[in-house]
Amino acid sequence: MNSAVRIRAGVAMAGAALLVGGLTACGGADGGKGADAKAHDPVEAVKASYLKTVAAKFAKADVATTGTDGRTVRESGTKGWYPAAHDVMLKDRGEGKPDTRSIMMGDTIYSQLAKPLKGKAWMQMDLSQDGKPGVRLNQDPAEYLAILLGQEKLTHVGAEQTDGIDAQHYKGSFTGAELVKADESTRAMEEKNRQYLHEALKHITTYEIDLWIGKDGYPVRVDSSSTDDKGTTKTTVTFSEFGGPAPVQPPPADQVIAFDDVMKGVDADLEQVDKDLAQADKDLEEADKTLRDAGLPGLRQ
Repeated sequence: MNSAVRIRAGVAMAGAALLVGGLTACGGADGGKGADAKAHDPVEAVKASYLKTVAAKFAKADVATTGTDGRTVRESGTKGWYPAAHDVMLKDRGEGKPDTRSIMMGDTIYSQLAKPLKGKAWMQMDLSQDGKPGVRLNQDPAEYLAILLGQEKLTHVGAEQTDGIDAQHYKGSFTGAELVKADESTRAMEEKNRQYLHEALKHITTYEIDLWIGKDGYPVRVDSSSTDDKGTTKTTVTFSEFGGPAPVQPPPADQVIAFDDVMKGVDADLEQVDKDLAQADKDLEEADKTLRDAGLPGLRQ
């Protein structure tokens, strides 16, 4: 091979190497952006977080809810989902009331009493209605993610820190009609849970939410605002220790009195009061008659 040929061959090889390197670099850059965009695609990110959260079953939660009356209710403790559960301390709302512990398992809720009632420290209430499950929102992480399943209007704001935790921030605003379509496209939920969620959301007319998902894939914070015919309710929730807390357990059975039994006792007491008042009225009438028969002024005018 003469020198001219060697030079041309060297130039060709160098050009080929440069071209391949350039294509690889461009492909790597585009591929990285594509992978990053896919990783933070709101629909995919929420679905992945939902499936991981569902498997955790329990987490710690700190909740602050400002209702339509302007009062803020705070609760702190354990939240569970599928079925809905909590073991939380309800904080003072500025009314001078002491903190109260509340335990909920499905449709059964136990409220710790400030003073024992008939020797019992807890009151039990059934939240079901006419044999059907009581429909309500539980403010647990799986529920917040479920609301956002398949919601294409949710946007990725970017990487942020919230409470010192690195997270991806997502944001969205939805109408009531859009809310009741949650998960229709992704189908990540069990059908019974989807129907329950849609029923719980149907009274809401507008809903705004900011969601932060941590590096571990779990939601770490939610700020939400929901509006219905009664007004607007705003809630801030932070979550931690996914899968860590012990499952929610009911209080000891011998320390529980049922609300219905309490009301039966109240009814019985009121019935006895009515009887006592009727007897007192009868005694008064007889005394009045006796006085009048004796020629004295009666007791009744």
